[in-house]
Amino acid sequence: MVPHVVSRWPVWLFRWRAAYTPGASVRQKTWAGMSRAPLWGIVGTGPLVCRHSSSTSSRAPEVMLTHKRYPVQRLPFSVVSEEDLAAFERMVPGRVITDPEELEASNVDWLRTVRGCSKVLLRPRTSEEVSRILRYCHERNLAVNPQGGNTGMVGGSVPVFDEIILSTALMNQVISFHDVSGILVCQAGCVLEELSLHVEQRDFIMPLDLGAKGSCHIGGNLATNAGGLRFLRYGSLHGTVLGLEVVLADGTILGGLTSLRKDNTGYDLKQLFIGSEGTLGVITAVSILCPPKPKAVNVAFLGCPGFAEVLQTFSSCKGMLGEILSAYEFMDAECMQLVGHHLQLASPVQESPFYVLIETSGSRAEHDAEKLSNFLEQVLGSGLVTDGTLATDQRKIKALWALRERITEALSLDGYVYKYDVSLPVERLYDLVTELRARVGPLAKHVVGYGHLGDGNLHLNVTAEAFSASLLGELEPYVYEWTAGQQGSVSAEHGVGFKKKDILGYSKPPEALHLMQQLKALLDPKGILNPYKTLPSRA
Repeated sequence: MVPHVVSRWPVWLFRWRAAYTPGASVRQKTWAGMSRAPLWGIVGTGPLVCRHSSSTSSRAPEVMLTHKRYPVQRLPFSVVSEEDLAAFERMVPGRVITDPEELEASNVDWLRTVRGCSKVLLRPRTSEEVSRILRYCHERNLAVNPQGGNTGMVGGSVPVFDEIILSTALMNQVISFHDVSGILVCQAGCVLEELSLHVEQRDFIMPLDLGAKGSCHIGGNLATNAGGLRFLRYGSLHGTVLGLEVVLADGTILGGLTSLRKDNTGYDLKQLFIGSEGTLGVITAVSILCPPKPKAVNVAFLGCPGFAEVLQTFSSCKGMLGEILSAYEFMDAECMQLVGHHLQLASPVQESPFYVLIETSGSRAEHDAEKLSNFLEQVLGSGLVTDGTLATDQRKIKALWALRERITEALSLDGYVYKYDVSLPVERLYDLVTELRARVGPLAKHVVGYGHLGDGNLHLNVTAEAFSASLLGELEPYVYEWTAGQQGSVSAEHGVGFKKKDILGYSKPPEALHLMQQLKALLDPKGILNPYKTLPSRA
């Protein structure tokens, strides 16, 4: 049964405090005497589904080739020959894939919006094998598409034409973990969820967490500078990554797997590759700092009467929860409706215009519980929050997080999805959603907004029955112009990839774009690494 924070808040608070007895477990303290209509039997507690199942994919219509949907011309790269395939077979014996059926999944992004036509996929196991492959491709002028878990949102992880797919899937070994410092060293193909389990067994956690954690690779996370659900507490990968091993376009291995927290000797080269999306080099291994595993975790799922109350609740949250606040997520009513309709996940609170998920992580349960109690008393009493539910049990925490993490999955089941990932001043964060609904009207099925409010990151999604050029014309460049007008960023955490490469000018000045082009020309003079991505066609 789901414990329920009823709208008559003094009764709820009394019951919560009455259950708080010295020596009781955290679960007993939090949940005693509370009841609610069943949610936990409905919400699955297994790994989150981030990709369509094979049965769904087999029934889905074929995705149009990228070069037929978008105005892009193939650059004068060489075409893979039989001699090239023989050379690759000598480099990675038994790991050269040319079967069209096996290649199909790697040619299509998981959103099923772009599709390449690569004829070969290579699966190296070591940095040395990657080096040999890239050295050969550099000499032959063969384009290469590095690929991790292929969970990207902007078409950066699949070929545009016939680029060779270089998969890191077999580069999945943990090299070392230090139990005192919490420093993890691993290969780039390690799946994020598996790394999380590895370090949690040693009382640490990964500094990032994503809805796609069951599929995404740590190398891809770094290449796209993924943000995710722990950004508010632990910050950017630019701060938690200590070292990288990268193979450059000509096959040079740039060794830099340092485990030093401080190293002030010259340029910090690893920062160039974090967020470069495989266009400057292929990340093959990483050294990353993992924080200690919190001793006490609480999740509150609250209903708010308006976005102004969402903002005020966040202000109260920062002031009253302070150092234990680890996540502050929001979603609108349409998100909850889609999750309920497509995934049959029931809302644990009464219907509200907005919902907020708050996570706290600390070292002492009693200390955190007292802080959370005072905070909830304040926001319930002031009317900022009208209803809510609280969880400390791990199974129930996962079920509440599923309501937020599976929004993307629900959207993908609603039709064709136009996805926008923008950074905005928090006070204007939802204005874009409201204005866009009025702008597109009946052209769209749904216009929804959710995301990491604590980071000023809005995930704006528009669904339609099928791709519509007229709807796209209403959305773009309007969304980018609106974002630029607020001094925001057109890509908060999803990267640039293929889809956003020509809109960087909305967030970066010409001088910055020119410098990026110079860096690309310096490190990859032939342009073989992930071509057609990240940088604008004309800087």
